[in-house]
Formats: sequence, C-alpha cells, structure tokens
Amino acid sequence: MTDRYAALMRDFRWQVPDDFNIGQACLRWAEDEDRMAILPATADAPPWTYRQLRDATDRMSHALHDRGVQRGDRVAIVMPQCAETAVAHLAIHQLGAVAMPLSLLFGPEALEYRLQDSAAVVAFVHASGLAAFEGDIRAACPALRHLIVVDGIEAATTDALSSWQTLMAGPVAAFDAVTTRATDPAVLIYTSGTTGAPKGALIPQSALLGNLSGFCLSQNGFPQTGDVFWSPADWAWTGGLMDALLPTLYFGMPIVADDGRRQGRFDPLAAFELMQRHRVTNAFVFPTALKMMMKAVPHPRAQYDLRLRGLMSAGEAVGTAVFDWCRDELGVAVNEMFGQTEINYIVGNAHREWPSKPGSIGRPYPGHRVAILDDAGDLCAVGETGDIAANRLDLHGEPDPVFFIKYWNNPQATAAKFDDAGWCRTGDLACADEDGNLWYQGRADDMFKAAGYRIGPSEIENCLVRHEAVANAAVVPSPDAERGNVIKAFVVLSAGFEASEALVSALRQHVRERLAPYETPREIEFIDALPMTTTGKVQRTVLREREAGRGR
Repeated sequence: MTDRYAALMRDFRWQVPDDFNIGQACLRWAEDEDRMAILPATADAPPWTYRQLRDATDRMSHALHDRGVQRGDRVAIVMPQCAETAVAHLAIHQLGAVAMPLSLLFGPEALEYRLQDSAAVVAFVHASGLAAFEGDIRAACPALRHLIVVDGIEAATTDALSSWQTLMAGPVAAFDAVTTRATDPAVLIYTSGTTGAPKGALIPQSALLGNLSGFCLSQNGFPQTGDVFWSPADWAWTGGLMDALLPTLYFGMPIVADDGRRQGRFDPLAAFELMQRHRVTNAFVFPTALKMMMKAVPHPRAQYDLRLRGLMSAGEAVGTAVFDWCRDELGVAVNEMFGQTEINYIVGNAHREWPSKPGSIGRPYPGHRVAILDDAGDLCAVGETGDIAANRLDLHGEPDPVFFIKYWNNPQATAAKFDDAGWCRTGDLACADEDGNLWYQGRADDMFKAAGYRIGPSEIENCLVRHEAVANAAVVPSPDAERGNVIKAFVVLSAGFEASEALVSALRQHVRERLAPYETPREIEFIDALPMTTTGKVQRTVLREREAGRGR
C-alpha cells in the first residue's frame, strides 16, 4: 500500500480559533431537525435527534444558571451512557463551567475525595448511583449544594435536590451561551494512577480539537455518510468521552448509548448483537473486550451481519493475536492508539494511510511531536526502550491544542510532568523501529527484572492469549530468594478448558517456543477474572502486591 505518512505530517496545520466551546460546536447540527444524535442500546427507548439534544441542553443550561452555577464552577456527572449524560456535558459547557465525569462504579470514599478536592457545586446523579450520596458525603463536601437526579424521583424540587424530569418539563427557551476561549478549562478528569491519590487533569476546550486528527485517521476517515459510532467505554473516562461521545457529536453523527440498564460486566454476545442491530460502522473497543469477543465468537461474520469499517483500540497492548483476529474475522484491521488523559490520542495506526505493523502502537498522529526519551532526556536510539514523551509544540513550532492545562490543586505534579524543553513524559515505555513505529513495552512501573533479565509483561501476555485455552492473562514478578523475582502469569481460561498441571506445562512450552527462554513463566496460576480498573486496564499492581505479600 502507499505510505502517505510523511506527507500527512508535513502538510498538517492546526486550525484552532481563539474562541471555542465544546457545547456550541456539538449543537451546531440542531437546525437539521431529523439528524440523529443518540441511539439507545435497547429497542424500547426512543432515539434523540440533535434538535432534541439542543432543546434539552438549553433547558438544563437555564436550570444550572438558576442554581447559581457560574463560569469555572465544577459540576459532577455521575451517570451512565445515556442521552441525559450528553445533555449534562453540553449544558455545563454552554455556561463556561467545568464538567467532571465520575464513574457510577465509584463508592462513597472515591466520590467524596473527588467532590471534595474539586469543590464541585452541583452533581448530576443517575438513580443507580444515588445510594453512594447517602450518609456523610454531603457533610464532607460543603461546596456541593445541589443534586439533579435522573430517573430516581418524579417531581421533587428543593434547595438541595431536583428531578431531571421536572427541570425538563417547562417550555424551551434558547440559552445565550457564554463565550469561552479555546484555552479555557472544559473538563476535569481524575486519573487512576498506580500510586498515590488520583490527580485531577484539567482539560481545555481545545483538547477536543486536538483529538481529531488521530480520531479521524484511526476510524478510517470518520465521518462518512451512514456512519454510526459505538463504544462500550464508560463516558466517565477519557476513552469514552474524548474518543467516542464528544468527537461523534462534534461531527454531527449518531452514537449508540447504553441506557443505564446494561451496567456491569462486558457481554461479548450483547456487543455483537448491538453492532448488528444498529449497523455500527465505527467503534472503539478495549483490548480486554476484544479478547472476550474473540474467544466467545471466533468467526463472528458467520453469525452476525456486521458493517464495521473502522475500529480503534487502546488502554492495553492489543497484541498480534487480537490484531490478526480483527483483520481476518471482523474484516477490519484494528488501529491501535496510545494516549493519556493529559495528552490524548497522540500516537496510533491508520492502516488506510500507512502500513500498520501488528503489535505496534503506531506512529505520532499529525499535529503531535512525539519522541522516546531516556532518563537524561536524550532521544533514544532505534530499538532502545525509553519514555514516550510529547512536546507542547508541534513539528511546525505551533502549540499543540491537546495538552491538559494543569493538575487540579497540585502544582508540584504539574511541574514534574514537563521538562524545560517542553517535553511531557507519559511514564509509558516504548521503543521505535527504523520506520518510526512505536512498540509498547508497558508502564514504567510494570517493568521488572527476573534472574537479571529486564521483563516487559505485554509480550508474554500476548503470547499466552494466542493459546486457545487462554481468555486473558497478566504477568507480574513473584519474589524469589535466589533470583530476586521469577515470572508469574495469572491466567483466565477460555470456556471449555479446566486448570491442570498438564495445561500449565503446555502453556509454558507454548511461550518457550515463541519467546526467549528467560521470558517463560516459572509460575502459572489460574483465576476466574483479572482485577480491572473501571477503564478496562488490568490492575497489575494488585497482583504484584498480592505476590509480594506472600513472601518466600
């Protein structure tokens, strides 16, 4: 195929206006009264048009204004994938306030920390998450003066509580949205770091524009006529919000949304049925979910009428097993992407524009200057592992709009994220090949030494998943008196397979034949499920701590 990468990088220029507002940008499609915006996952709920989305957003902007929400105020959103969540985000942006999405899976302590640290003044809460706000959480968060409850109460409106239905009942009045600069804050997302308290990354209005070059390329030229987007990623996280919901609305296309009743463990069969029913053309699916789909339905096009033409995956290494399955069985090459909440969508693949190498996370997307740096801040040589870093300025010396503004209430962490040359380190390790493709090696804190060898878990995990008996795997160090550490693999079995010593031997032989001998797991433990974050990443830290606690 033709490799257009060099020309794309050379010719790309950011077009960022001085004034930009996410809410207004996403609602500019409302004049087309039949244009579809939100398609509910279940058949018994009505779809939403962009006209309906704008009218509801204007009502909610008035309601928030009446409750004292001002420019810069933080407003929490504890909601599932549903049209009301989109309305909440856009209404907050129209006021120039800051949207703070929070997962429904958070318990009271996690919610309290974020609400207290951010000094959120209002919270949108779905009925399924209302119980977490009972008890002492309101007393511990004095700035939180009002809750707006969706689906939980019928007509309550007090100084402290409102029903969504009540606020939506009045006549529609256009809301005169405030003018925001592209550099003004728009979203506050708390990152789920491996150590220490979560840090609130303050994201500017311009970050949505900064996502778009990678988004469009990774989705094979989105948008096109007839495109329908879907992702199981929670809209409370960067992946669901900035890689799915907001880019889709920005381009005026429909997105499939969970209506709040399908919360819980990812269901691969339901995913296939949803893609077939809604004729989904473009998707973002975590590698863990793709692995589950691959194991549940090895040959999906024999059972489902699928229309996928663009598929992106991120959050963990995709690996060659999933890459090959997507290409051969879904009929579309998965475009792996890399980014962080602070600097999202900066590296990835776009197989229709340049050749994708299975297992690589791709190349820097147009508009982003990315390098692999060593501990001293120097560029790493080809094949040398270092820290993935992005520069505040693009290849043409212009500001990259994707960068976060700061960590909330944490100037020390903000300063530590950047060096004097404007490089922002990610803490994720990779090496580059001679063609400029990046090969992910894992988080810096996931790497370990075993018997003197430096071990990255991703390659071993990917090798294990290629075995038919393995649905998922995680590799961590296990302390050993003689070797310092040995390699231990936690394995989730595919349906129809049972744990046995014979299977342990077979899996070890499977790795030994494909990787270096020193990468063969010395220990294998079968478990029902891996510990996962709410963003779909394996919590290797939990497994490492478990092993460290056992001693030797």
